[in-house]
Amino acid sequence: METKREEWVCAHCGYTESGGFTGDICPECGLTYWECESCGFIITAARVPEVCPECKAKCDFRNVTCYIPECGGPSNIDGRLVSPKK
Repeated sequence: METKREEWVCAHCGYTESGGFTGDICPECGLTYWECESCGFIITAARVPEVCPECKAKCDFRNVTCYIPECGGPSNIDGRLVSPKK
């Protein structure tokens, strides 16, 4: 029986690891795509800011980084995770 091995690829630096990244953060560069849950603005950062640079509100952010080949691999945002435009 063949087991499918999932590999995660960092959208920023291309680092690849089997099975996933701890906390969904690339261990090599530490960068992640984050989406503001209030306005939908997407930023790239190691950590989320306290205030959204777009809507200027204190918002929650969600990790929308692509880690699997099915969403395009390196340099992509996982479209399945992004909110519909408001």
